[in-house]
Amino acid sequence: MSSTTSAATGAAASSAPARRGLLLRMLPAPLYTGRARALLERSAMVYSRAWLVFVSGVVEPLLYLLAFQVGFGKLVEEVTGPGGQTMNYVAFVAPALLAASAMNGAVFDSTFNVFFKFRYNKTYDAMLATPLGPLDIALGEIGWAVLRGGLYAVAFLGVMAGFGLATSPWALLLVPVALLVSFAFAAIGMVCATFLKSPSQFDFVQLAVMPMFLLSTTFYPLSVYPEPLQYAVQCLPLYHGVELTRGLAVGVLDVSMLGHVAYLLVLAAAGAYFTAKRLAGLLLR
Repeated sequence: MSSTTSAATGAAASSAPARRGLLLRMLPAPLYTGRARALLERSAMVYSRAWLVFVSGVVEPLLYLLAFQVGFGKLVEEVTGPGGQTMNYVAFVAPALLAASAMNGAVFDSTFNVFFKFRYNKTYDAMLATPLGPLDIALGEIGWAVLRGGLYAVAFLGVMAGFGLATSPWALLLVPVALLVSFAFAAIGMVCATFLKSPSQFDFVQLAVMPMFLLSTTFYPLSVYPEPLQYAVQCLPLYHGVELTRGLAVGVLDVSMLGHVAYLLVLAAAGAYFTAKRLAGLLLR
């Protein structure tokens, strides 16, 4: 009986590695241990007493939307939207504001939050003294930023539905797109945070985010820009998020959406990789 039990135990033990995650099997143990979820739990506990931070992230784009609904939108009634169709200007701007809201939430969380943990609180030094690797930290922090951006997107989508600006069934996919936008910006934002030396350098973050917010066809169609500037705008990450959300909001789908998704996926993967590499180089020296 004991030999049978031992054999079963041995078989279970031998099959256990096969059930481990792909990253856990591919990457070295010091880099990734499969415990990124612990950081998500920690962040949820920390922010359970700071829920007003999340409310503030929803209020800003909501104020923009209200301003266009009752103000500027009265002056510009219709614009050319996805597929060349004419649409209401407020309906044109609203999906872009949703993508921008996801971007802002992800960038704020992955730069300001990460910077102080990294430079002043030495939180990551303490984490690496536990069974956590640099990639666990990167994925945990990026994952929390993605959740935050997703919450903003859900709230904003509810506001859009209340204003009658989300009429297509495809609009339900705005939330997954917002999560992808958050993932891409959180990953790149965390890489940038590891290069910042002082709080005054956050001006560089704003210097990148604000022009991107204004120029990424958020308020105007791409056709209004001069042709050389159009190529520059199409290189901006937020542009790809805006084009995805705008097309889904009105139910106009085309093959170019696959290119937008691929762009954001590559950006997210590159950001996560270089974040882990930077943390490993700075904290495991």
